[in-house]
Amino acid sequence: MSIQNDMRTPLKKVRGLGAARDGTDHFWHQRLTAALNVPLILILFGVIAAMFGLGFEGSRALLANPFIGILLAAAFLNICWHMKLGMQMVIEDYIHSDGMKALLLLANGAYCAALALIALYALIKLALLG
Repeated sequence: MSIQNDMRTPLKKVRGLGAARDGTDHFWHQRLTAALNVPLILILFGVIAAMFGLGFEGSRALLANPFIGILLAAAFLNICWHMKLGMQMVIEDYIHSDGMKALLLLANGAYCAALALIALYALIKLALLG
């Protein structure tokens, strides 16, 4: 069939080639978390720099500030979510075995959730309990 005789619409040409499902949502979530990471990581670095020379009690007092604590918790959660989305994209694009893909996606989600929980636990323990 030549190109000149192909009267199908662009939609008809791609129908049946696979579903994108939530590709655009995933794309925008990745970009949004990346954009949010910029100020959150700058705040994280600022807090780390402010802790130099404070000692344990001074650092704990800094983390006990609710504003600082909420920003750091948001940074940890956003970083872990962004990491999950990025690895999910790599796994979906480059792992072709369905079983291995499902296992790696499950492991990716579990790892990122565990990392976020550990970071939040450490932050809460330092801020509230010392």
